[in-house]
Amino acid sequence: MQYNTLGKTDLKVSRLCLGCMTFGEPDRGNHAWTLPEESSRLIIKHAIDNGINFFDTANSYSDGSSEEIVGRALKDFMRREDAVLATKVYFQVGDLPEGLSRAQILRSIDDSLRRLGTDYVDLLQIHRWDYNTPIEETLEALNDVVKAGKARYIGASSMHSAQFAQALALQDQHGWARFVTMQDHYNLLYREEELDMLPLCYEQGVAVIPWSPLARGKLTRPWGDTTARSVSDEVGKNLYDASADNDALIAERLANVAADRGVSRAQVALAWLLSKPGVAAPIIGVSREHQLDDLLGAVDLTLKPEEIAELETVYQPHEKVGFK
Repeated sequence: MQYNTLGKTDLKVSRLCLGCMTFGEPDRGNHAWTLPEESSRLIIKHAIDNGINFFDTANSYSDGSSEEIVGRALKDFMRREDAVLATKVYFQVGDLPEGLSRAQILRSIDDSLRRLGTDYVDLLQIHRWDYNTPIEETLEALNDVVKAGKARYIGASSMHSAQFAQALALQDQHGWARFVTMQDHYNLLYREEELDMLPLCYEQGVAVIPWSPLARGKLTRPWGDTTARSVSDEVGKNLYDASADNDALIAERLANVAADRGVSRAQVALAWLLSKPGVAAPIIGVSREHQLDDLLGAVDLTLKPEEIAELETVYQPHEKVGFK
């Protein structure tokens, strides 16, 4: 495993972050494909044994059971100070409504810490932009969470670049804790972030930790193939158009590059992301140990300029998706 510094923080993170949406009791929340605790623990331990120290979950994943499972596993398998633990706030959890008001943020972090079994998280992220709460209220509450020692740093997820720029400017103006990461939707099939969000992050020294780096698995298998998760994944259906000719061509070129290099499609897709400046750690999701073993190979795979060009040149702009 390779490691780098997460933006302007003092956190050293593995080049791959283990996404923890896969972990959660199937009867909690609306994701019947998630793994129960026993199966989840095997994958988390396997990740730790292979050098991954960065874990990303959210209070809303499986109605909080993802945080519970991850917290217990990390306590059993590694020292707290060696883990970089990230969670999120925004979506509804139980009787906690959706949003980023001061009351919601302060209750959410306490609930997350209780479920995770820790005194602090390394990174607390806002999961989306709250159009119903003044952004100043949200940012001041996040600053108070950091001042209280309940989160070391704060980050943001998918939003318009103008919104992110506004938030960063307000944080600088008031001397509030600053967003240090942007968790955005970025992969070979969706590159709209390259237009404005990524340049903003590079300019501001904000680390990029892309979600869905393998396009919900579409970049790991022959185009058109489905899985039990993809069939039931309503969010994924709104992110990618299975009939898009250019997406199919990108997937074909990905398969060709992978075959020529003797590696998997997933490794090439991740290696492409890792080649981009400012990308600290793509967030990977796996449900089996052999999937993780495969993805680990991307860290040491360096693509040639002509291979990158082969993957990129047929991309056509999309409508922005994944946020309002």
